[in-house]
Amino acid sequence: MDCLTLKKSNCKNCYKCIRNCPVKAIRFSGNQAHIIGNECILCGHCFVVCPQNAKEIASEVEKVKVLIHSGEPVYVSLAPSFVANYEGVGIGAMREALQKLGFADVEETAIGATMVKNEYERMIEKEKRDIIITSCCHSINLLIQKYFPSLLPYLANVLSPMQAHCSDIKKRHPEAKTVFIGPCVAKKDEAQHYEGIVDAVLTYEELTEWLSAEGIELKKEMDSNRESRARFFPTTGGILKTMKLTQPDYDYMAIDGVENCIAALKDIEQGNIHHAFIEMSSCVGSCIGGPVMEKYHPTPVREYLAVANYAGDKDFKVEQPNQEDIRKYFSEIEIKNKVPTDAEISETLRKMGKISKRDELNCGSCGYNTCREKAIAILQGKAEVSMCLPYLQKKAEGFSDRIVNNTPNGIIVLNDAFEVQQINEAAMDIMNIRSASDVLGEQVVRIMDPQVFLEVKKTRFNVRNRRVYLAEYKRYVELTVVYDFDNRLYIGIMRDITDEEKQKEKKESISRQTIETADKVVDKQMRIVQEIASLLGETAAETKIALTKLKESIKDE
Repeated sequence: MDCLTLKKSNCKNCYKCIRNCPVKAIRFSGNQAHIIGNECILCGHCFVVCPQNAKEIASEVEKVKVLIHSGEPVYVSLAPSFVANYEGVGIGAMREALQKLGFADVEETAIGATMVKNEYERMIEKEKRDIIITSCCHSINLLIQKYFPSLLPYLANVLSPMQAHCSDIKKRHPEAKTVFIGPCVAKKDEAQHYEGIVDAVLTYEELTEWLSAEGIELKKEMDSNRESRARFFPTTGGILKTMKLTQPDYDYMAIDGVENCIAALKDIEQGNIHHAFIEMSSCVGSCIGGPVMEKYHPTPVREYLAVANYAGDKDFKVEQPNQEDIRKYFSEIEIKNKVPTDAEISETLRKMGKISKRDELNCGSCGYNTCREKAIAILQGKAEVSMCLPYLQKKAEGFSDRIVNNTPNGIIVLNDAFEVQQINEAAMDIMNIRSASDVLGEQVVRIMDPQVFLEVKKTRFNVRNRRVYLAEYKRYVELTVVYDFDNRLYIGIMRDITDEEKQKEKKESISRQTIETADKVVDKQMRIVQEIASLLGETAAETKIALTKLKESIKDE
């Protein structure tokens, strides 16, 4: 069973889960985050920090319903942190509500915690071990099994309170099924891997949703029991608070938070710690800081006070199991990851644009602590080159710069104050500017008439392909001005059309000359025609007179 699953559609590539995973057990590919099961320690950090709720805890509510409907009695082992999660609700009120759901009975896991602390006391007194690390937290157990296997001899080979209590329930009620309810996702995995003790695990979130669906309300009703000191267990130092610390040659300490625990384990590995009993919890604040608690009830002081005020000053009366019945055996869980060579790492760093140590910013935007760590993750198939934000930014800027600097069009970018923010070489050629530094930050009016830019500012409408004459440079340009609302920038794109305009003027001149020549020819032809007509007119008149005289002379004869 996968205790933590991913809603694929919700992943937004923020890498927050990688950044907050203490063992980097998350693989990112295809724009999706994937939890690497055999490397995960189930601390639940990714579930807590995911801003898109892309991580969810696998529900076992239906499994529990099946157990209840089977007809066999189902008992609840209720984690002592319940009083912090359900404010003002005691064990009696919880029992009443859960029995309405069909459970046979509800008992406190703190009963099992008492058995566990008794065994810890015996180990300190009788076995004289150099270092003892508590094994109550399954995430810490997984951390040691997977990442610090050399320290397994120091891990107390004792059942967790959940397991000790459920074993006790089944001893008293052989036909019973057991369900643990608490704030921890890791307990689901613990129940699965140590079969036969805990039949199912619910989180407080699952229980709350189930109660709501059935219309069952929890009564605000508290109770008290002096014989309940083990209720301190879900707090940092809570295990130590319940124990008789009678061996002066031991140092007793409580460490919470995975990062702090890792640091402590490294110290032990290096031989810096001896004669110590160490209470370790993966969650800050211990179980009251569990993933479900932290996500939905991030009030550590109130939660601690709720637990402390509910706990008694004496131990639960329990029948202590024999040593063999409370034993738990841990073995190494091998993680097989490729160990890349330095040459492979260097080559991967080069692909990320990290040519020298100076290029390794170690900014953490990808989720990894260092660029080298990220390069190793890439070689192990956990990450992609494109996850590097500075690399992408540099690549995008380089691509953009290449486009801007190689386009034949002049480009000038202004801010809202009409100050030059960027200018390319083509624009500098048009306006006879020697260096961009000469105009960057200066008012655009220094180099050109801002009329078109002002028009765009006033109307909020872009201007496209406006013919503009730059008189000071004797240049004609086709000017497009676009306003970038997101970045509040004016982008001017100039196409030099001076040659086109000169060709146009030349054509117009030739046309004018042609028209003038044609007019002259026409005028001349008209004059010739008129002269011919005039001559023809005179000749005709003279001919007419001569013929008339000839006619008259003929008549006289």
